[in-house]
Amino acid sequence: MSKSVFSEKYNRFRKLLIKARQLANLTQSELSAKLSRPQSYISKYERGERRLDLIEFLEVAKALQIEPATFIKKLLEEKEEN
Repeated sequence: MSKSVFSEKYNRFRKLLIKARQLANLTQSELSAKLSRPQSYISKYERGERRLDLIEFLEVAKALQIEPATFIKKLLEEKEEN
């Protein structure tokens, strides 16, 4: 098991989070305001400089108004397609 935040699995996770933010028509600054976090928090996990733990992911999903289970299903489906 790789510990790198730059693993292919994590890259897919990051790309889906970025896409979800964009589909919600939110900038990094707007999302960070919803989460009461600095904009750099969003930037760092989107670039892969930091990992999100499960609780943080759930907070981001809530702010983006996405269903976590649906998001994870999409992540797993993309893995199977590649």
